[in-house]
Amino acid sequence: MSLSELEKQLGHSLFERKNNRLFINDFGKQLLPLADEQIERSKLIASLFSNNTTLSGKLRIGASNTLGNHLLPLLLADFRRQFDHHNQSLLIDNSQTIGEQIKEYELDIGLVEANLFDSHLQSIKWLKDEMVIVANKDHHLADKKHLNINDLEGQQWILREPGSGSRTFFINQIGRKLNHYHVSLELKSTEAIINCTSAGLGIACISKVAVRHALADKRLKKLNINVDMHRDYWLIWHKDRYQTPLLKQFINFSKDWELPF
Repeated sequence: MSLSELEKQLGHSLFERKNNRLFINDFGKQLLPLADEQIERSKLIASLFSNNTTLSGKLRIGASNTLGNHLLPLLLADFRRQFDHHNQSLLIDNSQTIGEQIKEYELDIGLVEANLFDSHLQSIKWLKDEMVIVANKDHHLADKKHLNINDLEGQQWILREPGSGSRTFFINQIGRKLNHYHVSLELKSTEAIINCTSAGLGIACISKVAVRHALADKRLKKLNINVDMHRDYWLIWHKDRYQTPLLKQFINFSKDWELPF
């Protein structure tokens, strides 16, 4: 009834109704950023005259797999210690999914491995990363001191799924330069990729941050190749979303944060 009254006052339908379900239409999508801002501002007004000077509200964070599993826990721990704010939720998925959920207002901010080039998203370069090609220590390429792209022809690869930043990096920097390669396994977990590579099921292109422990304990060996393997991590948020003091603080904190290793 409230929705019908709102649509009557606006003179436009905001949702399409199909089989007793509501699907937001173009008018609804135009209203969504303004409605979101009004809700967030009303929450701010409610807490304005309280004596609580700490950050309030819930922060919904999305992170791609490498960042969510290896860097975000450290970042979030530092944020909680500095600001005594403990009300966060975390979704870990591939970069494309994180971007879609930010566009749908289901997440406030994302930390991802790929620049998504979407007109609805604001993105800024964050941290630097290095990708590495790794293999089982008994792989026939493991003893070569220096490789070129031709050495990777016809290899069996263990890769992340399409939509992930790591997969996009592999395609752009390695895959397009090869005449033939075979995807032996396609996995969503970096730990699964490390274990399968260690078992000799193929070679992998993976973040050095994610694989550093496996390299240190010699489960895997880095293959040195004459290809630029550096990339950027990105902070992303909806460009039309109202930024609460909490979201602004987290963005600024993340910009200044440095890797502890």
